[in-house]
Amino acid sequence: MQQAKHIPVMLGEAINALAIRDNGIYVDATAGAGGHCSAILDQLGSDGRLLAIDRDPDAVAGVRDRFVEDPRIEVFHSPFSRIAEVVASQGLIGKVNGILVDLGVSSMQLDQPERGFSFMRSGDLDMRMDSDHGMTLSQWLSTVDEFLLVRVLREYGEERHARRIAAAILEQHAQQPLATTAELAELVAKAMPRHDHKKHPATRTFQALRIALNDELGELQRFLLQVISLLAEGGRLVVLSFHSLEDRIVKRFIAQHSKITDELPLDLPVIDVERLAPLTRVRMGKKPSREEVSINSRSRSVIMRVAERTTAPVAEPDLDQLFGIEELTQRVADQQRSGRAKGTSSKKSKSESKTKQRFQGLLNSQSGIQPLKLAGVS
Repeated sequence: MQQAKHIPVMLGEAINALAIRDNGIYVDATAGAGGHCSAILDQLGSDGRLLAIDRDPDAVAGVRDRFVEDPRIEVFHSPFSRIAEVVASQGLIGKVNGILVDLGVSSMQLDQPERGFSFMRSGDLDMRMDSDHGMTLSQWLSTVDEFLLVRVLREYGEERHARRIAAAILEQHAQQPLATTAELAELVAKAMPRHDHKKHPATRTFQALRIALNDELGELQRFLLQVISLLAEGGRLVVLSFHSLEDRIVKRFIAQHSKITDELPLDLPVIDVERLAPLTRVRMGKKPSREEVSINSRSRSVIMRVAERTTAPVAEPDLDQLFGIEELTQRVADQQRSGRAKGTSSKKSKSESKTKQRFQGLLNSQSGIQPLKLAGVS
């Protein structure tokens, strides 16, 4: 099957937002097919550097092949939540002039049925961003607890019929494990009493399961905690988000780190107050042009946010916090422990124990937990 050509979203706007310097150091934290990498390299001089990161081994191989003759770029197989380790391996902490991250699923992934991302084409029920590590979606469904699956569908997919869909999935999976995206999509469609005819009934479910399996929100939160210390003064952070869950995290992060602390000395000169926040918001969220949406329909939901590093010091990030699927799993376990979750009172201790055991393997298998093996281009 011929794949659709991957079109980088908001390419011109993102490159302009990076404010690229001829001899600057930049990071494309989600290299994908290399579209943004190519545009960055076009504006870099011979002394400029670009670090390209992706957790998808197919994307890494493609970017290496595409830019094999260009000594300015180095490519790393890593989740972007390990960006600090990649940058540190090059001795560039605090020296990066711009970081770009595109949080969308690439056309390559959607158009390859065997990757399991699309409900429009039948393929293996895989859905891993990094096909070399972690559980497939089919394996994950064999471990998941109904309470957590309901919360995943509600919080990550904003699915109103989460309980009905979760029950149908687990009932079917217990009888005969779901193996293909077509089977899952059909099951979800049958489980829904009604749906928006302008949108496939499995859209929200597939989004929620993909986010949970790949711990996308946890990856994003861990990434954001690290970026401030990596940027040089005046360095830019450019984030392209594709749904409200991601954008909300990015928006709050920029707002939080652009605020001036309330605990200021009374005699501090007003002219210096703005320098105490580690980030400055460059602009409010920007949407793609109507022209771009007409050419590339997958860009219709994207929103771009930009921030710039100041000279203010930043505290060491606490990466031991629970984020994403870890944090959601803990909340579900806490609710079961307290008996607040519906239908858990008679099975509380047994369900709580199973949840902890079943998900220990899942959490340890997430790419954000695995030791990082750097693989740069020589």
